[in-house]
Amino acid sequence: MQNDSKFPFKGINHIKFIIPSLLGIFLFMIPISVNVGGEEKATVPVAFFAEWLKLQLAGQLSAIMTIIIIITALATLLVKLIGGQKLDRFPFFKSLLDVSWFWTIVRMVGAVLVYLTLFKIGPEFIHSGATGDLLLGDLLHTLFTVFLFAGLFLPLLLSFGLLEFFGTMLTVVMRPLFKLPGRSSVDSLASWLGDGTIGVLLTSKQYQEGHYTKKEAAIIGTTFSVVSITFTLVVIDKVGLSDYFAPFYGTVLLSGVIAALIMPRIPPLSRKESTYVSGEIAEEETASPEGYNVATWGYYKALKQAQTQNSFGTFLKQGAQNVLDMWMGVAPIVMAFGTIALIIAEYTPVFSWIGMPFIPLLELMQIPEAAAASETILVGFADMFLPAIIASSAIESQMTLFIIAALSVTQLIYMSEVGGLLLGSKIPINFRDLLIIFLERTLITLPVITIIAHLLF
Repeated sequence: MQNDSKFPFKGINHIKFIIPSLLGIFLFMIPISVNVGGEEKATVPVAFFAEWLKLQLAGQLSAIMTIIIIITALATLLVKLIGGQKLDRFPFFKSLLDVSWFWTIVRMVGAVLVYLTLFKIGPEFIHSGATGDLLLGDLLHTLFTVFLFAGLFLPLLLSFGLLEFFGTMLTVVMRPLFKLPGRSSVDSLASWLGDGTIGVLLTSKQYQEGHYTKKEAAIIGTTFSVVSITFTLVVIDKVGLSDYFAPFYGTVLLSGVIAALIMPRIPPLSRKESTYVSGEIAEEETASPEGYNVATWGYYKALKQAQTQNSFGTFLKQGAQNVLDMWMGVAPIVMAFGTIALIIAEYTPVFSWIGMPFIPLLELMQIPEAAAASETILVGFADMFLPAIIASSAIESQMTLFIIAALSVTQLIYMSEVGGLLLGSKIPINFRDLLIIFLERTLITLPVITIIAHLLF
């Protein structure tokens, strides 16, 4: 046990920090091997639980998500009409439902689109398997189950001292390199091993609780909510290059780190305010007090946080609020923006047109089949899987397929999931920011990926 003069806490506080934190690390960050359809697959426990429930409720999840989105839209409209002050006694529901007219309209659009999609009403381009039904029948199923388990168990990472412990130690690395506090390392690790949606959820909650400034939340949400290892396997398999997974994932990590070094130092992220959600200006982080090093000071702060957790009921309440926040706050946004983006990608030549300026750049980089590849460069803004789908049927060059697959993962901002989640969260980022960040990530990571591809093929 630690020296009492340094750690004036009861023994139970050490247990309250260590046990829940270890459980949180196991659930969100420790890969386990599971058998899926006779095939061994690596995943994290939270993602495994989500996938299991998704299979159990496969026939009902579309209807469940439709009900959630429609109730959210109607409740939001009602609150808008009667006045948000009526919810002053219920701060959680006030923050969830008392939104601007813009977001009220977006939620209504999401409700209309999900209703038309579920019952296959109206033009096919709304509810086809490549647009509305792709979201309602697949992505929203995943979001329902991921948000359920991730939201319930998230307090294990957030509330018992784990972030304070790692945050204090890793600030010496994260701050100079990425302009971020050390606690952000937990967000990115949870995204990397689990799912990008978990990273956005973590970041949004910490921003709302005053742990991140507007700039830090925007940087983490758009730069560190990385695609999970599991999903990169799906992408590389789709283009028929599974044998190249090791160099492919190494390429994704290298180009992602280079983008993470550059993005916080250029607009729009560099221009975000260094103020907290409360309006307070960020102060410079203090060094460890006399008598402590970074590890012992991190442990002290972790115990102090664990000391505040006195009720299992509070834990359950925090988890339930996380779940509702994501189900009701995010799902309507994803349905609205995701469907519209997919309709544009699937039924109009817009992405082909805007990809044309990339043809000279791709030719300059000596990328085979440059014209066909250009059509996939920007379509990933609608959905990350679209470039791989288009490329697998239109391109033969292995080098080009490798580049497209790696680029689609490192672009990171796609409206059918992470983009929609960011817009639906409290993280201070808008559509224009997301579009600019997507283009910047494309221009930063494309040369890195291309150089490695030339070395491999």
